[in-house]
Amino acid sequence: MSNIAKAFENGKAFIPFITCGDPDLETTRRAVIEMANAGADMIELGIPFSDPTAEGPVIQAANERALRGGVTTDRIFDMVRALRGDVSKPMVFMTYANVVFSYGIERFCKRCAEVGMDGMILPDVPYEEKEEFAPTCRKYGLDFVSLVAPTSEDRVAMIAKEAEGFLYIVSSLGVTGERREITTDIGHIARLVRANTSIPCAVGFGISTPEQAGHMAALTDGAIVGSAIVRLMAEYGAEAPAKVGEYVKAMKAGTVSCT
Repeated sequence: MSNIAKAFENGKAFIPFITCGDPDLETTRRAVIEMANAGADMIELGIPFSDPTAEGPVIQAANERALRGGVTTDRIFDMVRALRGDVSKPMVFMTYANVVFSYGIERFCKRCAEVGMDGMILPDVPYEEKEEFAPTCRKYGLDFVSLVAPTSEDRVAMIAKEAEGFLYIVSSLGVTGERREITTDIGHIARLVRANTSIPCAVGFGISTPEQAGHMAALTDGAIVGSAIVRLMAEYGAEAPAKVGEYVKAMKAGTVSCT
């Protein structure tokens, strides 16, 4: 069993996302520790990129601030290495193909394994192009996590059969961001996934309240939240980790309330 799969062993999983380096890497490190202690089952670490096409304005702005602040992929790897002294929960990188290409796919995957990462998510890499990355990930014991979008219905079975770690169900068309209502038939997509794989699936994009998290987790195996956390980091800066911990605790409670 992959380390990522362990995040789903004890019921519904709550998976928070954070942009590394906003406002700085020390604050990111403290926030990740708070999230893990507050009940996060797995944590997504965003490596900033200059053109994050899947992101809405909140995470785009965080990417810009982090890059202006001088964050680099190497500095993020160093932070993760330090984090592994305090955090044992599974962690995956969420970034873009260009970040990995420019670093070197082999070198990037090797460093991931060395510092204790468990996988990666590249939202701009379609299923048909994943073989540029997946074999190297496997070589270093990393899961290359696939995404299923609301428009992917005729491709869900194909993507699910080759899924690794967990399958990321995108709740809505468009970019990341908090939404008042999620109208996609997540239950239908989850049933298609489960008919084709035993790999767990979790929903992201648009979730911001415990009620939404509980509703999405009732239909799948977990909920993923990013923009609401990144907004707290932007609002509270160096004081944000404690606020993020409180938020994650409430969201985790909402996620498991469906069971």
